[in-house]
Amino acid sequence: MEAISPSSAVGSGYGSPFDFSYDSAPMRFVRQLCRLAVAAHLATSIAAEAAETNFLGPGDVIMVQAAPAAIHFDPDPAHVDYSWLVGIEWERSSHWLVGFSYFNNSFGQKCQYYYGGYSWRFSEGNPNWYLKLTGGLLVGYKEPHEDAVPYNHNGYSPGLIPAVGYKWNRFNVQLNILGTAGLMVTVGYDLFR
Repeated sequence: MEAISPSSAVGSGYGSPFDFSYDSAPMRFVRQLCRLAVAAHLATSIAAEAAETNFLGPGDVIMVQAAPAAIHFDPDPAHVDYSWLVGIEWERSSHWLVGFSYFNNSFGQKCQYYYGGYSWRFSEGNPNWYLKLTGGLLVGYKEPHEDAVPYNHNGYSPGLIPAVGYKWNRFNVQLNILGTAGLMVTVGYDLFR
């Protein structure tokens, strides 16, 4: 009778019917979930530390945001069902801002957007409406979809995203224009202000 070791049982038909090898779909999901949990913990820890040490000036805001999907102008069968996004943004009282977004692009590739920008209020009489323009570095558009964003080189490309939004108390809703590809609606919450 053959002895079965744990290493020989994986993927051999013995033991669990699930494949938990390093590159299997369940393990990729677990790794992504762990990365998001660590990023969320770091973001809230840094924001809390910044608030306690007066790193944040009067009027500064640290905001988290998420988007459940993207709306494509020209849908493609290669597009995945869910193009989600999570991010964090720090806006100074001068309305200059920096941020980071982690997202699942339209083709299922995990990507990042490191950016800076500026936010304009429509008017002093109604400061809830705003325009925002961000620019930065997109990372992660790789073969076979490297041509989905312009000027891409080895998964790195410039990004420029205009947006219009509405802020109510600590919440905001923002419509982001993704070039000629589509739109993404994000919802945000001010962690610290």
